[in-house]
Amino acid sequence: MRKRASIIFGLLVIIIALPIALRRQTATTTVNKADDTLVILSPHNESIRQEFGEAFAAHWKKSSGRSLYIDWRTPGGTSEIRMVLDASFKAADETQREGIGVDLFFGGGEPDFASQAKKGRLLPLSVFGAHPEWFENDGVIPETFTGERYYPTDHVWVGTCMSQFGICYSPDVLKRLQIPCPKTWNDLGDPRYAGALALSDPTKSGSVARAFELLVQSEMQRNLTGSNMDRATAMDAGWAAGLQLIQRMAANARYFTDSASKIPQDIGQGNAAAGMCIDFYGRSFADELKSASGKSRVVWVAPVGGTTLSGDPIAVLKGAPHEAIAQAFVEFCLSIEAQTLWFGKPGTPNGPKSRALHRTPIRRDTYTAGILANSTMPLADPYHDPANFTYQRELTGASFNTLRQLVKIMCIDSHEELKSAWTAIRKAGMPADALAVFADVSPVSYAKAGKGDPILDGPDALKAADRATELGEWFRANYRKAEAIARAKSQSATQP
Repeated sequence: MRKRASIIFGLLVIIIALPIALRRQTATTTVNKADDTLVILSPHNESIRQEFGEAFAAHWKKSSGRSLYIDWRTPGGTSEIRMVLDASFKAADETQREGIGVDLFFGGGEPDFASQAKKGRLLPLSVFGAHPEWFENDGVIPETFTGERYYPTDHVWVGTCMSQFGICYSPDVLKRLQIPCPKTWNDLGDPRYAGALALSDPTKSGSVARAFELLVQSEMQRNLTGSNMDRATAMDAGWAAGLQLIQRMAANARYFTDSASKIPQDIGQGNAAAGMCIDFYGRSFADELKSASGKSRVVWVAPVGGTTLSGDPIAVLKGAPHEAIAQAFVEFCLSIEAQTLWFGKPGTPNGPKSRALHRTPIRRDTYTAGILANSTMPLADPYHDPANFTYQRELTGASFNTLRQLVKIMCIDSHEELKSAWTAIRKAGMPADALAVFADVSPVSYAKAGKGDPILDGPDALKAADRATELGEWFRANYRKAEAIARAKSQSATQP
């Protein structure tokens, strides 16, 4: 009963907090001086909002002769935005209102936009009719790449830039710990990283959740191509290997943060050796923490064979109060002028005015010698990156939400038990029987959870909470059992 009351209380908090979550980010006096207004819901950081806001306002003034006020709404990451959209559209439906007073959803992962599209909350984008040459024959903006979709067939959203999740690390800390520089996800499961790894909570971020999904799928693909097992057995073994790698990484983790930028910051300060990090945060801190000699305290790498180039989309919301301007903003975001903003050096032609954004443009034709010379990534060639693998949606796509919940259940909610067991196992010399118990993920095998857990992903929040509690108790008990086995091994080893 206490748990159910907590859930109900949490829902009430969300409802009460919605007006705050949708707070305006610009002084209200500005809107009174503008001819037009545009309302954008976004997880993007302040630098992106400022650069794209000012650039589009100037573009709108030039093309229409009218001034523009952009009302940025920033409730948090995509998980918070999803809650805001769900609650707002539900309220709009109940009061028979058209829309929620917001024009655009700008930034996040493809799964978040696909989910909103499935609920009928996105409008077709006019840019596909205005510039068909950008999308023909997988040219300037391909429909798919590395198995990731950059726009759907109904054209209700489109990627504006690309993201890769990878590894950032401190060369100095790794040298002190005598650990080689990481090249693959598996390297982060090395027990020498214990207490020195930094990870993010996938339930707070769609992009972080996708990184964990890619990690699991890379293990599945490795099994499918590199073993003699039948397909079903190989998929189940690969799924288990992915979850077990996440367990080891979590056991090495100092923390799971809600703030993605905390990881490269802590690494740069020497408080962590390495961590999972999205490319633009890693590159930003690598650039900021560079010495006069050009050596940086932070290095970001794409794990070989373990990542894709996922799109970072934009969409016009149903009932947009300023739809024509919203459609123009989408078209602007896909222009060469705006695409150069993503990775241009400040002060260069079409580059940002104040601060480099360190993002990867989605248009193929931005990767020319002339544009790259003025960019922060002069050697960038994302469409030919050897770290990429081809994402196969049929393998893990249906388990996206289940996986983020499993990371929370197995690793975050059970972190103390997980770390304690890992410490005992390391001290005992990594005994096989203790490791086998520690790595038992049979309650969430591919057969049971690989296509999505129907209860964890179901519409009944109370049943989902009960299922999470049941699984959490099982994993905590299992970690305690593994710890006991390891401690017994250590004790027997010290007895004469």
